Formats: sequence, structure tokens, C-alpha cells
Amino acid sequence: MTIVIHHNPACGTSRNVLDILRKAGEDPVVIDYLTEGWTRPQLLGLFAAAGLTPRSALRTTKSPAADLGLTDPSVPDEALLEAMLIHPVLVNRPIVCSPKGVRLCRPSETVLDLLDRLPPGPLTKEDGEIIIDAEGRRHV
Repeated sequence: MTIVIHHNPACGTSRNVLDILRKAGEDPVVIDYLTEGWTRPQLLGLFAAAGLTPRSALRTTKSPAADLGLTDPSVPDEALLEAMLIHPVLVNRPIVCSPKGVRLCRPSETVLDLLDRLPPGPLTKEDGEIIIDAEGRRHV
């Protein structure tokens, strides 16, 4: 099965996850969800597989969530889902689908649990934080 990443190229965490996947020898299908958007069945399926709700998948920083009044806990999941369909940026990212499961990979090293083999070290995030050292040990 191919690995799929729902990716935002402007997001550092998303770029880190894509880099980890590629350095682990994977050739993931990259879906730029900001360009392609979401469908209701797609979001419901991803959320169910990842154990997320629309509330837990809502991106509240660097998104219009607050301006749209979506951060109020009384807003129902159905309204959040509708907003996510209209404004794809409201979905937190990246979401990775692999044979080992589906996860919202925040922080980026969360993706390591979805891989059959770890990428060789040393491996760092864009900000220089070590993920895997030169000896192949996880630091996170």
C-alpha cells in the first residue's frame, strides 16, 4: 500500500513529515489539500481512521477559525465539518495514511510510528531539532 500525505507545502511541520517519509525510502502520494480541497466522505473517513473529531482536527492558529467563530466550544462538529469543506486550511496537518494507520502527524516525528523502517540518521527538523541521531536512535 502506498503512503499518502495530505500536505501543505507552506507548513514547516508538513514539510518535515514529507522529508522524513522520503528519507525513509518512501515515495508518498502528496495531496495538496489546500488546492484540491476536501470532500465530506474523505474528511469523515480520515477522522474516523485517525481517531479524530472535527474539533480535535481544527487548526486554530494561522487559520480563519477564530474569525469565523469556530473556536467557541459550543460550535457543533457538523458546523466545523461544513467550514472545513469551505475553508480547507481549517484542517490541521499533515495527515498521513499508511499501512500502519492514519495519523495527524503533529509533531512531525509522529510519522515515525507509521513507517516500516526509520530513515538513517542523523535526521533533523527544519529548525535543527534532532529527530534521529547519527547512531540511528530516536531523540523524540
